[in-house]
Amino acid sequence: MRSITPSFTPTGIPTTFYNLFADAGLPLDPPLDPATREPIRPEKLGALFPQGVLEQEMSTAAHVPIPEPVLEAYAAYRPTPLRRATRFEQALQTRCALYYKYEGASPVGSHKLNTALAQAYLNAREGVTRLATETGAGQWGTALAYASRRFGLSCSVYMVRSSYAQKPGRRTLMELFGAEVTPSPSDKTEAGRRTLAESSEHPGSLGVAISEAVEHAVTHPGTKYALGSVLNHVLLHQTVIGQEAQRQLEELGVKADAVVGCHGGGSNLSGLAFPFLRLKLDGQALQIVAAEPASCPTLTRGEYRYDFGDTAGLTPMVKMYTLGAAFVPDPIHAGGLRYHGAAPMVSKLLERGLIEARAYAQTSTFEVARQFVQTEGILPAPESAHAIAAAAELAREADAQGRRRVILFNLSGHGLLDLGAYEAFLRGKLE
Repeated sequence: MRSITPSFTPTGIPTTFYNLFADAGLPLDPPLDPATREPIRPEKLGALFPQGVLEQEMSTAAHVPIPEPVLEAYAAYRPTPLRRATRFEQALQTRCALYYKYEGASPVGSHKLNTALAQAYLNAREGVTRLATETGAGQWGTALAYASRRFGLSCSVYMVRSSYAQKPGRRTLMELFGAEVTPSPSDKTEAGRRTLAESSEHPGSLGVAISEAVEHAVTHPGTKYALGSVLNHVLLHQTVIGQEAQRQLEELGVKADAVVGCHGGGSNLSGLAFPFLRLKLDGQALQIVAAEPASCPTLTRGEYRYDFGDTAGLTPMVKMYTLGAAFVPDPIHAGGLRYHGAAPMVSKLLERGLIEARAYAQTSTFEVARQFVQTEGILPAPESAHAIAAAAELAREADAQGRRRVILFNLSGHGLLDLGAYEAFLRGKLE
């Protein structure tokens, strides 16, 4: 592979985003125009995204420079800590070493800010005045609300209705940052009204919320759409996580042989794993695991085919593992993982056998989260609890084989605004 060594600021922040597919020469199937089912013309995407975002979406460079204003914004919280979960290891009674990259240290409490700041800057630079988006559990909406405020943009968020009811704290935080938050499906868009006509009690889904946000963007002057996962440029932005983790492990003289991230759309897993996958493609023995919810098993039970990214069919069609654009997951508390599809990049890696996927039930992930907060003192978001469950499972498997492994996982956000879900778990009311 021809990749150059990544560079860092004096404080340890990567100065470029890492493009695995360009670096490795891996092919990707093109997105299709929803009207013609032919490869979509880049100019047609201009209704949704600014030119700077489109250039990154289609970049063929292995390392994409991070704009200076974005680096300055990152400096408020990056580099994020890399920690060893020593007391968690003791509780598991494992001989394995478990390390985690803690993205909950960001101002909004999750990894989503890495791409929100980049997208907000690229939009503001081109004169956009408002961003429209969807959010599941609220981490992405909160991040974009913060980033929009940072770069002088207004922000409209369509929040999946079940999460809107379950997580009032996240809604309040978005509103404190100045965002307009609407439960989805809503009566503000044609897509929302159509969904409500079919079911007035619809719990919402990311597919429906995406339809509403896209419709909002194309019908309001000065507005563009921002997505928190799935697309190439979003995964690109998140690779600051894995680049930092590699450097931090090298400083400790430690080599990971398993890398774990939770999976909803793909940004969490890819952000940590893509820089490490470069090593795997170079021949290093490395296990990459995507941990997803059993109630929305996109990678473990989905079909690999072209599908829409939203329910109404407004977005381009992309080739991915999918449960179908009309799929409505159960209203689990890990709302950020309730998406019917997977990122095309993640899907291609799974199809080629370079990564693997495992699914976990809601109650088992909450049980692991309780054990983690009791030992490490950090309450993980329900999404991140899936990664912890997978890391614990890998440790148990290694112990049974008499092996000592170094397992790295992405603790992508804290759960301090998910206490309602944890209360339901403690009261035995969690399904």
